[in-house]
Amino acid sequence: MLKICHAEYELIELEAQNAAIRHLLAKPDAPRVPEVVPSLNGRDILTITVREQDYLVRLLGFLPGRTLTQRKHLPQAAAAGLGALSARLARDLADFEHPGLHRHLQWDLRRAGPVAVQLLSAITDHEARDRIAKAMVAAVKRLQPLAAGLRVQPVHHDVTDDNVVSHPDAHGQQVPDGVIDFGDIIQGWLVGDLAVTCASLLHHADGNPFYILPAIKAYHAVYPLQEVEAKALWPLIVARAVILAASSEQQLAIDPDNEYVRGNLDFERQIFDVATGAQPDVMEAAILRTIGFDVAPLATEGWSALLPDIDRQQIAAIDLSVTGPDFVDANWQKPDMDWRLLAQTAIASGTAATRYGEFRLSLATPLSMAPPENFALHNDVCLPSGSTVAAPFPGLLQRQGQHFVLVGEGVSLHLDGLDSALEDGAAIEQGATIGTIGSEGSAIGGLRIQLCRVPSLVPPLFATADQADGWSAICPSPIALLSASCEAPRPDASALLSLRNARFAKPQKHYYETPPQIERGWREFLFDMHGRCYLDMVNNVTTLGHAHPRLTTAIAHQWSLLNTNSRFHYSAVAEFSERLATLAPEGLDCVFLVNSGSEANDLAIRLAWAHTGKKNMLCLLEAYHGWTVASDAVSTSIADNPQALTTRPDWVHPVISPNTYRGPFRGPDSASDYLVDLTEKLQSIDEKGDGVAGFIAEPVYGNAGGIALPHGYLARAYDAVRQRGGLCIADEVQVGYGRLGEHFWGFESQDVVPDIVTIAKGMGNGHPLGAVITRREIAESLEREGYFFSSAGGSPVSCVVGLTVLDILRDEKLQENASVVGDRLKAGLIELMDRFPLIGAVHGTGLYLGVEFVRDREALTPATEETAAICERLLDLGVIMQPTGDHLNVLKIKPPLCLAPESADFFVRALEKALQDGF
Repeated sequence: MLKICHAEYELIELEAQNAAIRHLLAKPDAPRVPEVVPSLNGRDILTITVREQDYLVRLLGFLPGRTLTQRKHLPQAAAAGLGALSARLARDLADFEHPGLHRHLQWDLRRAGPVAVQLLSAITDHEARDRIAKAMVAAVKRLQPLAAGLRVQPVHHDVTDDNVVSHPDAHGQQVPDGVIDFGDIIQGWLVGDLAVTCASLLHHADGNPFYILPAIKAYHAVYPLQEVEAKALWPLIVARAVILAASSEQQLAIDPDNEYVRGNLDFERQIFDVATGAQPDVMEAAILRTIGFDVAPLATEGWSALLPDIDRQQIAAIDLSVTGPDFVDANWQKPDMDWRLLAQTAIASGTAATRYGEFRLSLATPLSMAPPENFALHNDVCLPSGSTVAAPFPGLLQRQGQHFVLVGEGVSLHLDGLDSALEDGAAIEQGATIGTIGSEGSAIGGLRIQLCRVPSLVPPLFATADQADGWSAICPSPIALLSASCEAPRPDASALLSLRNARFAKPQKHYYETPPQIERGWREFLFDMHGRCYLDMVNNVTTLGHAHPRLTTAIAHQWSLLNTNSRFHYSAVAEFSERLATLAPEGLDCVFLVNSGSEANDLAIRLAWAHTGKKNMLCLLEAYHGWTVASDAVSTSIADNPQALTTRPDWVHPVISPNTYRGPFRGPDSASDYLVDLTEKLQSIDEKGDGVAGFIAEPVYGNAGGIALPHGYLARAYDAVRQRGGLCIADEVQVGYGRLGEHFWGFESQDVVPDIVTIAKGMGNGHPLGAVITRREIAESLEREGYFFSSAGGSPVSCVVGLTVLDILRDEKLQENASVVGDRLKAGLIELMDRFPLIGAVHGTGLYLGVEFVRDREALTPATEETAAICERLLDLGVIMQPTGDHLNVLKIKPPLCLAPESADFFVRALEKALQDGF
């Protein structure tokens, strides 16, 4: 990298940059930096003359990696990585010394105030100048009492998205690890260095200033900040935003046609708007809490009763959280549901209150790409009409209609719902009556209570989860005026995950590195403990959708009657077996009931062995059939088991995957080419004289993303196997039961009838239920080895679950919905292909679809890391999605069959946003 600058540039400053790079290269754990390449005569910096103009020239090595420039969205991992990189750099520069660091630089935040004044003088846009000036005055006012305590050291002062390079982590997200520009290195405020980094992130923040908190946390973990520095950080971020905006506005005033300035102007205006739009006290509190400092608790000692007529200990707190017991069948979506529950409880108990610090389920927002504002910063109290409300501390009363604010020493009390004759501006003594509750003719009334530390602020009633720490410090809990039960415990998903990891066996994986704690579902939606609503696009277990009320009622009723094993005689097992047999093709008239797809496939293989007296089984590469010994043996997906291809027992004979998209033969008419391998495997078995027990395959290539098999493949494969006395097993665990829309069974798409059908997953809607359907003579072959028994398979509850699922599938026309909504969803995904080359193909039918990502549509290079990052980004946008396929480069789209058209459209929009804005 050849760097050229005008000769007017101070040579000592360039020498300082080179010296800093060499200093870092000598550090064992320093960030990556480019090498300084000396000239042939050994000098680092040369002077050259071009057209009578002198220039200073130096050569730096190229630093490989991807930049973060021009990306609208940066994931949290990248933001945190930028903070950690800034900290590592500052830590390793702390003992660096050079005279070239002591210079006057426009970007030095120690001089932000005077620099802003100088820049403002040249700005002709009066409105812009006034906004910039006011922001700087406010920032300097907060900084002045802190400045003397801020550490000074050598700082890079420009670790921004423009000046770093990155590498992808295990989840495909770019993590910054190298720095490429030392042009602003100075002796300056340490925390000012971090402020520069944080400010650069604000144009990636989608308007949310709290987006920078992971960067600050990561910085502090590497190079701890002092409390005074944490308090100075936000005003320094605002100061940096002001200097950026003022500099650009000044440049435009001087040179309106400067394309470079215009190219950066939108970003810098976004940074300015986000920085100046945030409440500074809230941001300071959020920063302090993020890195382990806390805000001093509110002093409530000596406060008198707010509700002198009420026994505080008798206030009944209601649970409006995600796990609230009064929320059933989506009643939380009804208008004023929170108030209805509050009033019901108050009527029963006398006085009731909502809980401060609770993530309200009623404010969860389905089909939203942003988290809800549902963290309660107040309490609502329902109490007898006529109850007195008194001042817990002395203060001045501010009144706007029915909204009252008692402004005391360092705290304000906001009250709504009072009947009061007091005037605005009245001085109130502690214990004096402010007003009463309720109106004439009403038995109960409501009072809203909120505390706030900032006298001039009208605080919001709710905050988002990521803002909760900041806002709860400024609007502390009013439980000192109520009771301890009126504050909700904060959910701690990380502590719960630690407990899970400590006791739950490690091979039992979970989705996502940092998974949300999901505790409620409804239809195609899942809710975490923060009330975030996610669209569930991967859960093919819940065919009907989550928490179907009809199924819930049926299970509860049957469990209240009987649940035992299938060797007892009861109606449900006979009715369910008959129902399944009638759904299968003619001749498949015998049913086994088990608990899972793995057990169903295992049993199917045992049936093939018992009926044929042979052992050899054929299966397809890239397939997954289960975790039991037999079903795992015929599973060859290396995504599920990296050792799959080298650990199959000798009775398993995998054949080439008939993958019509990326296999050796492409297109729907490639059956003959793929059957060559299957035929050769059969001939090899023939030559050994061992015989064939059977062939197991999904009729649609599920694990590869719902890829259709070539036309006629199964028919000819089945013929070849049956000619040798083998049985053909259709694994319908994932693709059957109406999921394909046009067909109830996957094998119908290939115009074949298998000898054995295995099903599970969706047939129980999450209840452990599986089945094997076959011919009677095959089923009875097993008796030669003894009888078959499954304790819970076919239990009364399981059978009622199975019958009810089939009833609902029929009554709610969910197979038809899978066809109609699936076609709509697939069409929307195909439209994205024209705009985003990363999408190589859209596979599948109905509501079993797969979007395959490739880096090159000709070479079909799997975009594995990108797919992982896209799934993480979709989680941010409110969609649950996971990768599948041997290369983990296919989106596994298998939502509940109740998926609504608007939900399908939302998924397409979310994927579009992820691909458009970055991931």
